[in-house]
Amino acid sequence: MAGDGILLVRMGAMGDIIHTLPAAAALGRVAWLVKPKWAPLLEGNPAVAEIVTSMPGRRFDTAYDFQGLIKSALMARVGSGKVIGFEDPREAPAAWFYSKRQPRQGAHIVDQNLSLAGGGRAQFWLPPGEREGQLPEGRFVLACPLAGWKGKQWPLENYRRLAELLPAPLVLTGPPGSGLDHESAIPGLIDATRRAAAVVGVDSGPLHLAAAIGVPGVAIYGPTDPARHGPYGGSIKVLRQPGAATTYRRGDTFDASMLAITPEAVARELSPLL
Repeated sequence: MAGDGILLVRMGAMGDIIHTLPAAAALGRVAWLVKPKWAPLLEGNPAVAEIVTSMPGRRFDTAYDFQGLIKSALMARVGSGKVIGFEDPREAPAAWFYSKRQPRQGAHIVDQNLSLAGGGRAQFWLPPGEREGQLPEGRFVLACPLAGWKGKQWPLENYRRLAELLPAPLVLTGPPGSGLDHESAIPGLIDATRRAAAVVGVDSGPLHLAAAIGVPGVAIYGPTDPARHGPYGGSIKVLRQPGAATTYRRGDTFDASMLAITPEAVARELSPLL
């Protein structure tokens, strides 16, 4: 019995979904299995025929697992008898559910995802967003100090010092309840990012959102590898301490390589953009 086309499995998180957008565009019209909290990133996307937040009771011709977890691979297998994934998924047993395993091609995860989809040019599509919260009327710098784990964050006092050095206001953004200057859900973050003259951030979803939109700025990197997980597209400059060790071990303290990047160094790169 014929299936319903292509199922794309990438359930989260924000940066990972953004890094998969070009693959969706390369595949064409797909049904995208995603966690409900991230669905606003996909709304209106011409490459996404359907946003799926729980497995529908039907089968697809082919499923692509871009997440590489046992759970995501199993969901892909439930949705299709033909599942395509990387030969080295994040959780090795996930490969047991794949019909076809492909090697990673390219250094950056965007290029690797594109290779899994069959290749193509990196195209990012994101919704326009909706205005939420208070923003300065003139030019401002948007910064999100939050990240998935503390080792790749930059201290709040560094942002405060940076704000003193810039010729335009620095706005700290975060989700509702974060206590930061600008609080919003995803549509508000997208809108604020589009309005910003520049951004500054760390390896987190909001930074990758800004890179996908093409906003200029500065990225502060330490334990994670910008060659693979850096801002894609060239609009954002990466600052990283020479010789910083790459590790994805989730720690509860600031990584020393992040602390080595000073507010003064960030200000020197940001100020010409303002």
